[in-house]
Amino acid sequence: MGFSVHVDALVRDGAAFADAAEAAGLTAPVTSCPGWVMADLVGHLTWVHELFATVVADRVTTLERRPSAGRVADDVLIATYRAGLDALVAALRATPPDTEVWTFTSDHSVRWVARRMAHETAVHRWDAEQAAGIDHGIDATLASDGIDEYLTWFVHKPAEGAAPVGGSVHIHCGDVPGEWTLRPAADGAGFDVVREHAKGDCALRGPANDLLLALWRRLPIDAIDVVGDTAVAERFINASATR
Repeated sequence: MGFSVHVDALVRDGAAFADAAEAAGLTAPVTSCPGWVMADLVGHLTWVHELFATVVADRVTTLERRPSAGRVADDVLIATYRAGLDALVAALRATPPDTEVWTFTSDHSVRWVARRMAHETAVHRWDAEQAAGIDHGIDATLASDGIDEYLTWFVHKPAEGAAPVGGSVHIHCGDVPGEWTLRPAADGAGFDVVREHAKGDCALRGPANDLLLALWRRLPIDAIDVVGDTAVAERFINASATR
């Protein structure tokens, strides 16, 4: 997926997120984010969007410490969120994709920011819509790209005390293109990820939406098709520190 497609997805899912938050109300529990109500979710995404809007607009290349999220009053929270989304979209559209800016990975491009913000927003749109009683999945092509992003940047961060996965994992989208094989890295840190059709000790299969949400632990593992060593699959899903 290209830069402009990610920005367009951010616009679409960002607006739908706000609509769902309004429909549910700020006191609605967000069951996919344990302990949060809608105000917490909106506040979180507002902070993320505003942070990267500033990073991109001001072309910030060094950020020694991320600013803490301030609490916005409930009566202006959704309006503040919408303004932050607009600022982020405007900054992205006004900046060449290969511009160097601060990120928390080794890819310091605005292109990376657009992709990360598209996927952050798509998953949180799903969170908000579930809280609002709206059953609307993530676009399949975007979800497949989200799996690729997850496997590139997030799968290598193990949770403290997580058991070693102890095997290889094949992930296969059933509705759109997308296949990956992960094998434990020789140095024991993370995985070697290859985009290929190959046999693993276990395979995770299903619609791209379901696979992405299972990886982010929004859906239980039994929501997808697991073939082979289920213990390896369960350890893989539970190993990441990222939620």
